[in-house]
Amino acid sequence: MLRIKHKSIPIDPLDKTAIATSKESKRPRLALTLGDPAGIGSEVILKALADPQVTQNCDITVIGSKSQLLKIYHQCQSQECMNLVDPNKLTILDMQLGSEVERQIMIGTGNAASGAASFAYLSTALARTLACEFQGIVTAPIAKSAWKAAGYNYPGQTELLAQQSGTERFGMLFVARSPHTNWTLRTLLATTHIPLRQVADTLTPQLMADKLDLLVECLRQDFGLATPRIAIAGLNPHSGELGQLGQEEQEWLIPWLEQERKTRSQLQLDGPIPPDTMWVKPSLAWYGSSDSSKAHDAYLALYHDQGLIPVKQLAFDRAVNTSIGLPFIRTSPDHGTAFDIAGLGIADATSMKAAIQLAVELVHQRIATQYL
Repeated sequence: MLRIKHKSIPIDPLDKTAIATSKESKRPRLALTLGDPAGIGSEVILKALADPQVTQNCDITVIGSKSQLLKIYHQCQSQECMNLVDPNKLTILDMQLGSEVERQIMIGTGNAASGAASFAYLSTALARTLACEFQGIVTAPIAKSAWKAAGYNYPGQTELLAQQSGTERFGMLFVARSPHTNWTLRTLLATTHIPLRQVADTLTPQLMADKLDLLVECLRQDFGLATPRIAIAGLNPHSGELGQLGQEEQEWLIPWLEQERKTRSQLQLDGPIPPDTMWVKPSLAWYGSSDSSKAHDAYLALYHDQGLIPVKQLAFDRAVNTSIGLPFIRTSPDHGTAFDIAGLGIADATSMKAAIQLAVELVHQRIATQYL
């Protein structure tokens, strides 16, 4: 495995001064990781941090290689892209790659070197967050294939953060605020990065209960929704149509949901809603074609594409991936490394801006929940 060096700053893991200071200053302290240095992470970070509306309410430390930021800064400037902040004006925890690794990193192509670098960035951010130096982590995209090439076999950043923080119950919640109506779409995935043929076997009443627990806790703790309204998708077309199009709804999904309604009587749990119609009300609320109060506070999709196709259709440039269940805030843009456009100066930073702004909001909400 490639080793990445960085300038070390001693941290006392028992020092709680950082938390008290944050409470007094009310400025969340965020770690912002560079992601895969061969992708668009550096560009969208430099564009996002050039916007004073993004940086005015928080203290951000970029965790990555300053040399890579400078390289992208000058490369994008040569493409006449001017809306970037000078890396010299940023607070950077400089992860020095070394000349050998630097030579192997090629903008636009993920490989073992770029994977090792992005893994080191995230590992450092996690260690310092667990040591109370930061209250949240915002991550630029990584390439899972590059991690694997570097010898790190994790499905993604979420799973690494969960394992290393000792978190057993976690989930991927996608959040987006409509620019048309200001209505907020929240979608949790019951299953994530698994083949479609494994979905039906992976879904169980216990898994659904765990995900619903996570979602309710998150809505209360991070969004201030004490009695949320939640829509739960069916698995099969027409939610099985009374067993004619699949047995899962009749055999366990409907009985499980009926039991949940009894034990969670204060909540509104609707479903299983046919997947092809569940997204009609969110779409109307997003575009202002209907009263947004008719839409739900959150949507529980049963598998990756069932939830993310509508999310990306509505909010591809502004959706945020939020890891819930962790002992700290973690957000990320809802897009990948986009190697094909890396270094061209044309990457859209809207989702990165939204990820930073949502992290700020969620930190404030958690502080209010803990201390008021």
